[in-house]
Amino acid sequence: MMEEQHIASVFDRDLEAVQARIMKMGGLVEQAILEASEALEARDEELAEKVRRDDLAIDDLEALIQEECARIIALRAPTAGDLRIVLSIMKIAGNLERIGDYAKNMAKRTSVLVQMQPISGAHTALRRMAREVEGMLRDSLDAYIQRDATLAKDVIARDRDVDQMYNALFREFLTFMMEDPRNITACMHLHFIAKNTERMGDHVTSIAEQVVYLVTGETPDEMRVKGDKTSTDPSVAPDVPRSGDA
Repeated sequence: MMEEQHIASVFDRDLEAVQARIMKMGGLVEQAILEASEALEARDEELAEKVRRDDLAIDDLEALIQEECARIIALRAPTAGDLRIVLSIMKIAGNLERIGDYAKNMAKRTSVLVQMQPISGAHTALRRMAREVEGMLRDSLDAYIQRDATLAKDVIARDRDVDQMYNALFREFLTFMMEDPRNITACMHLHFIAKNTERMGDHVTSIAEQVVYLVTGETPDEMRVKGDKTSTDPSVAPDVPRSGDA
């Protein structure tokens, strides 16, 4: 009996340690989203470069978390409920790493965009979209710590708002490109940033879905209906001219 209690306490300590790393990683990713969007709006190459450098710390944490989770599974042989926690942590870490990559890509494109004529209103709109995603991420991590399935489901529902922002920006960039071919290259870069931000929202939603699974043992009842129509509705996704066609 004493041995079982000892094993349980060791497992709890291991779990606390790896969950602390998840929260640290989440904080770094939140910062990356905000700084990347701020660098874009302010056309700040120095801040964009900082985001790119800081992504290494996010990658290192993700690798460490995956390693520690594998060790916990191998050494502690967790039972069903505890195993679900460990597997959820591994999936959340993977999603956070991908979000960090998208923030880094935003920073990379910012370094190119500062050399071009700005597109009116685009940077502010993209920052607003990024702030929405960052807020969703913050709430999904809070939901994880609090084991709050209701908050997690709210995050899942908010992903549709991000999709709608993306759809609006997509149409706006098409308009700018059709009005003046000189805008094509800049708008293409901005479109990729918008798409990356929309994908961040998808990964945040996946984190929230992991919380629902962790708390209830079930995945969310309904498949998410994507609000991004650009890949499925040809009426809103006409052929985009390439920059070389200008």
